[in-house]
Amino acid sequence: MGFEPYRSPSTGRPVRAVLFDTFGTVVDWRTGVAREVAAFAAAHGHTLDAEAFADRWRALYQPAMEAIRSGQRGFTKLDTLHRENLDLALRHCGIDPDQLPGETLEELNKSWHRLPPWPDSVDGLATICRHYIVGPLSNGNTSLLLDMARNAGLPWDVIIGSDMTGTYKPLPEAYLRTAGFLDLEPGEVMLAAAHNNDLRAAREAGLATAFIARPTEHGPGQVADLAPEGDWDLVASSITELARMLGA
Repeated sequence: MGFEPYRSPSTGRPVRAVLFDTFGTVVDWRTGVAREVAAFAAAHGHTLDAEAFADRWRALYQPAMEAIRSGQRGFTKLDTLHRENLDLALRHCGIDPDQLPGETLEELNKSWHRLPPWPDSVDGLATICRHYIVGPLSNGNTSLLLDMARNAGLPWDVIIGSDMTGTYKPLPEAYLRTAGFLDLEPGEVMLAAAHNNDLRAAREAGLATAFIARPTEHGPGQVADLAPEGDWDLVASSITELARMLGA
């Protein structure tokens, strides 16, 4: 008998593609960024709490995208937003980015391209992609996601960046246009994510959903997204466990 794909209880459709939120779900952004911030600070004689800096830089992520989602600003790729936010984070710490070489800041900005995967990510994705289309459904732009995949060994079948869909999650178009690129109905696509708000928006757009717990994404004091907050189709503690639940 052939493989029988998982049928989503919420959409009533067999799942053909399992797409993943990436920052925090597949890769450990906090550890990766803090590591490179620490190296930058040491090289340039600055005293920084690298993890606090990573948190501050990341905290500017949603406000920057909201200006685009609300129509106040035209679409701008995430690499550009990260670079603008880097200047803000540095100034917050009393460091003038104008006094640093541009190429140094560009290289630090590329830390988002070099994030380490969680220990279960590569094996779990490799198992799932035996039977399902696997790729990111991320606010990252295509070149960022490609560099990340090559650096971390992520076995994506396809990469559709936000610069291709021209919008940012959690707007419904981010989910629907990605499904459209794959010529799939929304209900044939599952979003796997560690963030309940992302899953909520995906479900409202008609996608199947899977919650993957990442209780240390924001460090040891994390208080949000420790548990599922909706009746998501699947709830897993890792991508490898999700692979088993999908029958992959």
